[in-house]
Amino acid sequence: MDKSPDAFRTISEVAEDLDLPQHVLRFWETRFNQIKPMKRGGGRRYYRPQDVELIKGIRHMLYDQGYTIKGVQKLLRENGNQFLIAIGHGDVAAVEAIAQRRQAEEVPLTPAAQPRTDDEMLVGQPTAKPNRRFFGLGKADDEGPVQAGSGKLSRDNRALLQEALFDLLECKRLLDQVR
Repeated sequence: MDKSPDAFRTISEVAEDLDLPQHVLRFWETRFNQIKPMKRGGGRRYYRPQDVELIKGIRHMLYDQGYTIKGVQKLLRENGNQFLIAIGHGDVAAVEAIAQRRQAEEVPLTPAAQPRTDDEMLVGQPTAKPNRRFFGLGKADDEGPVQAGSGKLSRDNRALLQEALFDLLECKRLLDQVR
């Protein structure tokens, strides 16, 4: 006798349907706080239909697409549960619609609204352009080199390091996508 599509599922039913061991489902509950099965007396788990759909999406990203757990956590954080549910269904139109909606919601901050520290932020867009200067070469006298051992970096050096950080973060993002 089959259950209704809206019926709750036990961990053994979900594990069998998704071809996963039960201990993997329990582990994923600790790594993805979006998976919240209802627990009854004795700790017995009952998964809602939306929990099962989310697990399908997580399974697809981890096993079929080769994402890491951190990568899937980032996808969930950035795009929400519906994104992974759509991926689990193979609904490309819904995935694209969610991604487009997310891009439309991203409104760039005006320069006045961006948070700042003393001279510039360490994370974000560099505020000082290096103008092809490289660690003190070609600077004006008033911007002279910082004394060794002072524990400070000049504005240009900080901007160069910040741009290198952006490049490295982009490389990491691309490598994470390949995995």
